[in-house]
Amino acid sequence: MHDSLKADFDSGRLIATLSDLAEAASAVILPYWRADAEVMTKADDSPVTLADREAEALILARLADLYPGVPAVAEEACEAGGRPEAAADCFWLIDPLDGTKGFVRGGESFSVNIALVEAGRVVAGVVSAPATGLTWVGDASGARRRRFGEAWQTIQVRNRPDAAQALLSHSLKDEEAEALSARHGCAAWTGMDSSLKFCLIAEGRFDVYPRTGPTSEWDTAAGQAVLEAAGGRVLGPDSQTLAYGKPGFMNGPFVAMGG
Repeated sequence: MHDSLKADFDSGRLIATLSDLAEAASAVILPYWRADAEVMTKADDSPVTLADREAEALILARLADLYPGVPAVAEEACEAGGRPEAAADCFWLIDPLDGTKGFVRGGESFSVNIALVEAGRVVAGVVSAPATGLTWVGDASGARRRRFGEAWQTIQVRNRPDAAQALLSHSLKDEEAEALSARHGCAAWTGMDSSLKFCLIAEGRFDVYPRTGPTSEWDTAAGQAVLEAAGGRVLGPDSQTLAYGKPGFMNGPFVAMGG
């Protein structure tokens, strides 16, 4: 691990710093929510707003100041300058506003995501939900949740019940969602945007999140850190833990699950 990170990571100061930073980015985003913010279209036809860009600028500047020399792979920077050709041994993965489509619609399921990857494994992550004022964190010491600025509460996955419940992408049609949910042994499913799906499984409210379509690594890294720290798993099609720093920083299909 990079020398500028190691002491903070080992002492737990890193996760505190990242959670405060994600909540600061949330404060940047909130004034744009439900305020008819201008929506622009990226090259892949996905939406982007000033909230995305300003939150990312804050996160990148703060991390560069605190941990110089640790590279970052961040969504909007990659859109502007291209994705790195290769991953560093230790790097940040940042999605400043995951769930922009829901954000534009005025929904609550959007999040700020900051994760640390070392040797292909996500080792720490923070997910903040600006609309509800909640933050989830995960690292080697476990998984926790708090309301912005309040005390942390430990969370963990639940043992899979007989009536297991799935979380699925909002983009799926009902018949697709029903088939995918049944394939994973769930009679009930709920559609939701963003990495909050990982966090709701981590705190024991749902059981599985299967994803068949592609995602970028910054969409999943922070949520995976929280879920793994709470006792869950995120597995690729080879039944191995979803790894990071892959070509193009892209994920294939995966399944996130609780107990």
